[in-house]
Amino acid sequence: MKAVADLKYYPNLNARSLAGGRSRTLGIIASNLENPFFFDVFRVLEADAHAQGYEVVAANTDYRPEQLLRSVKTMIGRRVGGLAVIVSEMEPDLVRELEQSGIPTVFYDVGPVRGQISNIRVNYRRGMERIVEYLHGLGHSRLAFIGHHSTLGPLSEREKAFLETVARYPGKETRTIADVDRPEGGRRACAELLDSAFRPTAILCVNDFMALGVLRELRERGLRVPQDVSVTGFDNIGLSEYCWPALTTAHIPRDRIGHLAFESLMREPVNGKSPAREIVVDPEFLVRDSTGPASS
Repeated sequence: MKAVADLKYYPNLNARSLAGGRSRTLGIIASNLENPFFFDVFRVLEADAHAQGYEVVAANTDYRPEQLLRSVKTMIGRRVGGLAVIVSEMEPDLVRELEQSGIPTVFYDVGPVRGQISNIRVNYRRGMERIVEYLHGLGHSRLAFIGHHSTLGPLSEREKAFLETVARYPGKETRTIADVDRPEGGRRACAELLDSAFRPTAILCVNDFMALGVLRELRERGLRVPQDVSVTGFDNIGLSEYCWPALTTAHIPRDRIGHLAFESLMREPVNGKSPAREIVVDPEFLVRDSTGPASS
């Protein structure tokens, strides 16, 4: 131990995992760790991992499929003992890479269920339907949807559900617009919307993170929420309850997703492989102060 201290020796964890079997390191790849939604999932998974003697390494893709593939290859090279892929984008070669690696993997929304690959899926459609139905009941007739990366599956599902649900009610007008997944993206999208000829009675946001910017832009223009314009989010990040006005939103249980992701990676192998499973999570609709009857 004196020699260890004198030489400032640290064990080679990669060599240890190769010599001893399964690695005690897990990987998590997220689309945008700046968005509290992804960070909340990471935080819970990391806490579960630490409680069981595992460490976690993280990578951020910024919604780029090519970066996702590079990050997966890096995680495979690190010999991680399991990999959580909490992303909205997808790369066609990704599944083949992971199947060949044999690493237990859990996707959030975008992955298939096969071999050692599990998937946690959220019923976004039901969450968006509840929001549109609620706003219809409040008399809203001009509804705008603000999103980002609308070509990516989990995000396009929210926009598609918005448009299809609104179409059930005659006499509704809609607009959709997109920017980057940040509050400033929500603010720019809202500004572009308000600078057009369309005057929404309600603005539905793809997530709470962008809704924060929408609230800021409306406030800067002297528009009251919800008296002039109602605003909704999606995800129920912590900030949504404490911003003003507090956001009406759809709650996605990030704690549960983090726990489920860790549990999926820790399942005992069957015939040498971790058993795959699909888990469906239903969002909960939360009414707060950012919505009210449509303005005349």
